Amino acid sequence: MRDFFERLFFTPESHHYIAIILLFPLSILYGSLMFLRRLVATKEKFPLPIISVGNLIVGGSGKTPFVIALASRYRDTTIISRGYGRQSVGLVTVSQRGEIFATVEESGDEAMLMAQSLPQCSVIVSEDRKKAIEQAIEQGAKCIILDDGFSRVNIDAYTILLEPEKIANFLPFPAGPFREFIFTNRYADLQLKENRDFERKVSCINLSGKMLLLTAISHPERLDPYLPATVIGKEYFPDHAYFDEESLKKLMIKYVATSLLVTEKDLVKMQGFKLPLSIMKLELEINNVILEEIDCYVGERLEYLSPKKGNKKI
Repeated sequence: MRDFFERLFFTPESHHYIAIILLFPLSILYGSLMFLRRLVATKEKFPLPIISVGNLIVGGSGKTPFVIALASRYRDTTIISRGYGRQSVGLVTVSQRGEIFATVEESGDEAMLMAQSLPQCSVIVSEDRKKAIEQAIEQGAKCIILDDGFSRVNIDAYTILLEPEKIANFLPFPAGPFREFIFTNRYADLQLKENRDFERKVSCINLSGKMLLLTAISHPERLDPYLPATVIGKEYFPDHAYFDEESLKKLMIKYVATSLLVTEKDLVKMQGFKLPLSIMKLELEINNVILEEIDCYVGERLEYLSPKKGNKKI
């Protein structure tokens, strides 16, 4: 079922259009309700710069690496995320300036990756973003970045929308992948596209002769252009899924693999595993013109930008 809807959303074929037609009325209803919610929302202002990074489609679009690249530019920054896939509820302080307080099960994989990648920042997960902002201010934050924050319509923020590079289905959920009508992109302060405004740089470390790609990310086929020639098989898990070491050992035996090729997001859920791992590392380069626009917003709210204003890689 998951595979059917992913194909319906992103690469629909002729037989998918029957489902799209049947679901179309629900999509119009859902999109209309979300648009009404946006129209009637009252935005609350907070006394510090708040940058919201989000997208309009379900699933991944590079938000996490974008947030990591952006957060590295500013001092005393707190990243606030819902903590997708976590096994906890409520507000959890994942890290404070490099000191990690939560397990990956409590934080979720993306929040843990951000905490490990940004020792100069803090990370909080919470379903209630306003409560998390208040907590961050109490902890001394001078800048907030909302991960997946475009739908947080009740918070006054500088909104960055990451738009998909190629997509065939522009309908709202459930007939399509969009969380809102596509025209709501006009509510963003910045609309960015991959390979125009930012670019992925992928490198692989600890390669081996027979690697099994194993990942639990959304739309795993986007890894295909970056795969080394020695990948002999692929095993996809649901987005944010957790791994069992014994099951992974059996998969290695099945494929006669010499190592597992995983992303950094997968790696945070494999701490302590005694398995040969090859790692796909993702760095994001953001166009300097875009960075200067964001710096301008932050500088207007608080004059505390780091001295180095060039593009930084994580």
